[in-house]
Amino acid sequence: MAVSLNVDLGELPGEPEELYSIATMVNVACGGHAGDEATMERACELAREAGARLAAHPSYPDRAGFGRTSISMTSAELSASVRAQVEALARVARRAGISIEAVKPHGALYHDASRDPAIAAALLEGIAAGLGAKVALVGPPEGALARRAAAEGRAYLREGFADRAYGPDGELVPRTQSGALITDPAEARAQALRLSGAGRFETLCVHGDTPGALSIARAVREALVSAGQLEARGRS
Repeated sequence: MAVSLNVDLGELPGEPEELYSIATMVNVACGGHAGDEATMERACELAREAGARLAAHPSYPDRAGFGRTSISMTSAELSASVRAQVEALARVARRAGISIEAVKPHGALYHDASRDPAIAAALLEGIAAGLGAKVALVGPPEGALARRAAAEGRAYLREGFADRAYGPDGELVPRTQSGALITDPAEARAQALRLSGAGRFETLCVHGDTPGALSIARAVREALVSAGQLEARGRS
């Protein structure tokens, strides 16, 4: 089964432009954990030039913790925050001549929404209010987020990670533990092939902030192309 290759971008200064041509979908930070109008504009323009699909990458409003800290918010507060973030990216994207095709929550929000139905509902409410019901959602293969997307009839892309370690239970090793990140391109390449061949995922991720992200992304893309398992590039 062919998979897309998504990369989280618009988060750090000096991100290599080549990452945009390697990815088939780019997830652009839109102000919650990182990013501002200038970085969103650059990301949208590079995605358009590369022919990559554009996804919004909202998070908890947690710039200090890079979106990797859970924040206690009411459903209304979370929905409003997500809406503001995706609308900010949508405005920039329209000026750049590219459309948002998907949303991938970031960091703690990604994992919390998979565990908590109320958080999943608030997240999707914010997405719907800001972008409408047609954009796809990227998230874990199972859990509250996947179930909520299915209940709403929203396209859902099950995601695996080429640059994150998995434990024996099939769950991601927490970032607080040693070995949680895969920084060896050869190891990431091998993992990407295992995941793409499992038939459990529609998209694989390389994080733009992983040390050596460019070398990792190159290796992963080359592996998927050689195996005939990378989706065709180009926007819908």
